[in-house]
Amino acid sequence: MTEQADEPSTEARTGTPGTATGPDSPTLPEDLPLLLFQPESGVVAGETTLFHVLAGAALADLALHESVAVTTTRAGAVTVEAVRDKPPPSDEILLSAWEYVSDRPRGVQTVLPAIGPGLHHPVLERLIARGDIRRDSRKVFGFFRTTVLKDSRNGRRAGLLEEVRDVLVDRAEPTARIAALAALIWASGTLPQFDPQIPWTSVVIDRARELERGNWGAGAAGEAVARTMTAVIVNSTTAVASSHQ
Repeated sequence: MTEQADEPSTEARTGTPGTATGPDSPTLPEDLPLLLFQPESGVVAGETTLFHVLAGAALADLALHESVAVTTTRAGAVTVEAVRDKPPPSDEILLSAWEYVSDRPRGVQTVLPAIGPGLHHPVLERLIARGDIRRDSRKVFGFFRTTVLKDSRNGRRAGLLEEVRDVLVDRAEPTARIAALAALIWASGTLPQFDPQIPWTSVVIDRARELERGNWGAGAAGEAVARTMTAVIVNSTTAVASSHQ
């Protein structure tokens, strides 16, 4: 948080918080921290693993759109490379991840810490511009103002949480996108913090592990190859994030 001299509130300067001004289609790197955002405290859960899972979300989104290819060696190492017979992604957040693997294949364990830190700020600004999270300020010691983040209550976080809950608790068959999102939450190590909305039970844990392994069901949206590549990326993200928890 930052401190500054007293000035008009963010709401007064930017207008209606619920007005979305960002791109039309949210990316996985946006959906993930929106779900990890804790309205009660105004912070994003999983700070120690956030950069890694943000990067994993970007790679997973690229894999779902078949913009990257994933290879697993006999030794189990996972490499990612850009697919060259398709145009680069138009989304700037995804493009930054794509460009990092555009010149040559790179190991996932190298890619995640390399691209993750650069995603945090643009993703947060896009969530604020879209109206999913609201930046506000409050007085400290009656003089300085400190910047805080608040839930905009526009319903998008609640809708995502409901979809993830349906998959983890009620075992609803997910779209590939929601399956990847639920698995990335598991990878972040923050799933217990969603209790009681998503009960922290052995049934939920088993379901999350299924999704991590790529067992998404035959009806998951997307081609089988894209789902498999995404599952490999998520699995690798879990391994890297777990070592930092």
